[in-house]
Amino acid sequence: MLSWAITFLIIAIVAAVLGFGGIAGAATGIAKILFIIFLVLFIASFFFGRRRG
Repeated sequence: MLSWAITFLIIAIVAAVLGFGGIAGAATGIAKILFIIFLVLFIASFFFGRRRG
């Protein structure tokens, strides 16, 4: 999940450098959503994984 977020972030940076504002904005939004999902799943797995011991 984190690798997809990084991939979309790189796509957004390249698109912004080349002047494609719409594509850069969309890729940035997707990267933000994927990163938030990654953080939620990481925190959930951290807490539930520690309970099983």
